[in-house]
Amino acid sequence: MKNTAQFGRISLFIIYFWFGILKVIGISPAETLVENLFNQTLGIWIDFQAFCMGFGLFECALGLLWLVPKFSKTALYLMLFHMGTTFLPVLVLTDEIWQTWFTPTLVGQYIIKNLALISLGIFIFKTKEQIAPEIEEKPILKVYNPQKELAS
Repeated sequence: MKNTAQFGRISLFIIYFWFGILKVIGISPAETLVENLFNQTLGIWIDFQAFCMGFGLFECALGLLWLVPKFSKTALYLMLFHMGTTFLPVLVLTDEIWQTWFTPTLVGQYIIKNLALISLGIFIFKTKEQIAPEIEEKPILKVYNPQKELAS
């Protein structure tokens, strides 16, 4: 299970870092969707290019967090927040997400598959919780105590 969780960490890193860097350099295929959602929600408060750059950097940082097991909880919470934002188009941009009732467009399918990423993030977090207590119970260094021997 530990190897599976490590593979999951690497997978989440690749997905988040790759998709994030595409936003940072301005060539993300999701940019039109992000911009349409941005215009419907945050458009009056911040410039889109600045937002897109920040959002891409956020995704890159999130990918890096998944590589460090001690940041699993932080990574999971940030991922859940991020996924909440990625599901907004399902409610706000319905014409871009649904062809007909219960039939998503390709963009809609792209969003719905994020449920698998959420499941993977939870799996990694839970796996770390199960492995960590076993590691903490074992002493790293056993110290010789001569007084303990004298007492016996």
